[in-house]
Amino acid sequence: MRFVATVFLWLVATAALAVAIPATWAQRNIVDEDGYAALARQAADDPALQSAMASELTSRAMALIAEHGASSRVDGSVVHNAAAAFTAGPSFPPLFVEVNRAAHRWLFAAPQPTGDQWVVDVAPMLKDSSLQQILDRYHVAAPDTLKVPLTVEGPHPVRQGQLHRLAVRGPWVSAGAAAASVVCALLLVVAARRRGKALTSLGVSALLVGAVGWAGIEVGRHYVNDELNQTTGDIRRMADVMVGQAEGCLHHWLNVTLVAGAALVVAGVVVAVLGSLVRRDQRSAT
Repeated sequence: MRFVATVFLWLVATAALAVAIPATWAQRNIVDEDGYAALARQAADDPALQSAMASELTSRAMALIAEHGASSRVDGSVVHNAAAAFTAGPSFPPLFVEVNRAAHRWLFAAPQPTGDQWVVDVAPMLKDSSLQQILDRYHVAAPDTLKVPLTVEGPHPVRQGQLHRLAVRGPWVSAGAAAASVVCALLLVVAARRRGKALTSLGVSALLVGAVGWAGIEVGRHYVNDELNQTTGDIRRMADVMVGQAEGCLHHWLNVTLVAGAALVVAGVVVAVLGSLVRRDQRSAT
């Protein structure tokens, strides 16, 4: 009976841990607005993202100048150099973070009865001094708002509030799975005949979860790419960088899980060896 109970507790603890790791990571880094903003802040330092944003801002600035009939007198390289200097400078990351906060709120907030497309406002970036100086040469003022669509129209458009359920249920799922894994792990240690074997089995659980997580990222990349195909051009390049940052963060969590699993296996072996030595000494004494 004890063997059946320990096996059951091990299976539940392993399953709960397999849910808790990705769910907690997603809650802290994707669903939570501040966590997502921190991810965007890290991505803002990536040269590939800076280059993509510079190209996007160049296109928007050139379009504004063209509306005022001065496009024939504009040197596109000058505009691009100014945009590149802005995205590589210290004023770009905070503005990029604010853009991503707005995009996050649109996607995770409660659904509203609107058919608006998923867009972000890049006007504050064009108002930066490095770009405004270029626009001033052609008597062009940056507009109060300049909305850039993040996705193209397709058969499955992204809807406002589409991920609101994750924002509501995510904290409960992550906290519940984490609590279940901890409780079952403690009960397993208490119920097991050999504490060392119990610790080793928990270490194996963590190793399995970490390895399956790595494999899951590789499998899930195909589905992520399908979603990214709804974006084009410079937006797609920036999305690729953001996804890369998220994958790197999740890889770190899984690596920590693997290290913790290996440590538990070693601890279990040490406890098992010490336990056997103690039992042998007790038999010798009797």
